[in-house]
Amino acid sequence: MSYIVLARKYRPRTFSEMVGQEHVVQALSNALEQQRLHHAYLFTGTRGVGKTTVSRILAKSLNCQGADGNGGITAAPCGVCQACTDIDSGRFVDYTELDAASNRGVDEVQQLLEQAVYKPVQGRFKVFMIDEVHMLTGHAFNAMLKTLEEPPEYLKFVLATTDPQKVPVTVLSRCLQFNLRPMAPETVQEHLAHVLADEKVEAEPGALRLLSRAARGSMRDALSLTDQAIAFGAGQLQEAAVRQMLGSVDRSHVFRLIEALAAGDGKTVVETSEALRLHGLSAAAALEEMSMVLQRMAVLQAVPSASEGGDEEAATIARLAQMLPADETQLLYSICLHGRTELGLAPDEYAALTMVLLRLLAFKPSASQEKKTLLTRPAPQAAVPASPRPTENPDGRPSVSPQANRGDAPAAPPRPTAPPGRVLPVVEPRQPAPRAAAPAGQGNDVVGVPVRLQPEPLRDTATGVPAVTPTPEGDFWQATVQQLVDREAITALVRELALQAQLVGRDEGHWMLRVERESLNQPASRERLKNALQAAGHAVEISVEVGAVSDSPARRNAHAAWLRQQAAEQIILNDPFVQQMQRDFGAKIVPGSIKPVAKTRE
Repeated sequence: MSYIVLARKYRPRTFSEMVGQEHVVQALSNALEQQRLHHAYLFTGTRGVGKTTVSRILAKSLNCQGADGNGGITAAPCGVCQACTDIDSGRFVDYTELDAASNRGVDEVQQLLEQAVYKPVQGRFKVFMIDEVHMLTGHAFNAMLKTLEEPPEYLKFVLATTDPQKVPVTVLSRCLQFNLRPMAPETVQEHLAHVLADEKVEAEPGALRLLSRAARGSMRDALSLTDQAIAFGAGQLQEAAVRQMLGSVDRSHVFRLIEALAAGDGKTVVETSEALRLHGLSAAAALEEMSMVLQRMAVLQAVPSASEGGDEEAATIARLAQMLPADETQLLYSICLHGRTELGLAPDEYAALTMVLLRLLAFKPSASQEKKTLLTRPAPQAAVPASPRPTENPDGRPSVSPQANRGDAPAAPPRPTAPPGRVLPVVEPRQPAPRAAAPAGQGNDVVGVPVRLQPEPLRDTATGVPAVTPTPEGDFWQATVQQLVDREAITALVRELALQAQLVGRDEGHWMLRVERESLNQPASRERLKNALQAAGHAVEISVEVGAVSDSPARRNAHAAWLRQQAAEQIILNDPFVQQMQRDFGAKIVPGSIKPVAKTRE
């Protein structure tokens, strides 16, 4: 006896045997039990999810005669009567399957419809099943519209397609549509376990997990891959053999890559990529597995209670989720998805894989942040003159000790034990920095520079325009940046860094800038901005920190643009002619049509 492949041998023959399509089974079963039968059904879904199977079971339910020959329409066909056995074997005269992929013309459809005028020969209903119905031509669809809308009471249409968007709306409106969903990997794995238990084939859970993932929601693909894996493993399903057959990437490689990316270890990343090349593993599969792991990590980071305790890999994924910040996980996931589309464009997919992995490493934010002060070495408290010492209120804003505000509180003199050095105060705009004469025997090394604390950034809730808190440093920085922009001394990212930055502190040789976005804080941009400042006569070193910004040239420009827009709108609204047109003719001003006139520079 010839061998029957698993996909055909274990094709469901009743609704109770179907898996993963409970919503369709429930609707059809209730309709059959209540005798509420539609004349045309449309089943949509990807390959191997059960469209043809549901059609055959529906035909058996309509024509089942029962084991005793006295049965009627039922949701549970007996499977032993002549109608059920003939439909299963494909020789039932009143059940016709038409493959529209090869019979897509109007002539084939007309030949099928010519049979509609004849009553059933053996069964209770005639059933016309048209597979891949979207392949029919426009004339073929038009030829069947009238019969599809008002068929004889003994005729049922069953249409199946993988692309319902190509089916005309006139056909969709005449059918009762059911969407068969792709099956979850867990559902496929459970069904494979039952099939292999009936076949008495030993299988490792890891091998079934790989097969269920490779099926991509198709039960027929899963059973076909299982047939191939049984032949490859000589009657056994072992994880290593199945992984070799599928070319899948071992999750250990993926875990090693993500761990190296979290640690910024470029050497391990390149070595792991070379290991994938030596083992002949698929580069696309590597990025796919990384995307799946990163997706589970992102879920754990957002919802810690969503941990899958039954998965043996859950502990490792949970550990990796703690190593990476949530924003970096999202970034790596996005780069992996886009990197898969680039593999086919590269001359070597493994070289493309290495570039994607290095891109993941290059876009990883630096772990070492810029220091938030300009201290060159720590200074004891006694060496700093008494000044208002900022603290933090519960709302996060700085406050000053009450004693510091008293005018009668004398400053504590420096003790003899103070280390050599001096303290530079914040320089006011356009004023030379005061130089204090260093005591004899003491050096001129900078001990600390007080940095003026800035309030948190504000946004006008009524207008949505970023609020600006003017500061003396902001006036000076606005003028400096505007000078550089007018001379085109800075462009592109360097100009964006200068416009988005806030000058929070400066002395005669060092300026501290603050930006809100880490992507602007790049070494090359900082170096080019420093060179531009030196060319403009400001021979200083600059440091950039990441934090809240309340006074930057970009914020000032946005606020000024908003003010000009408001002034332009007021001019139009207050114009007597405009008011007369609104009053007499109900005229309305189109939103967004008022634009301020740009000022021309002389």
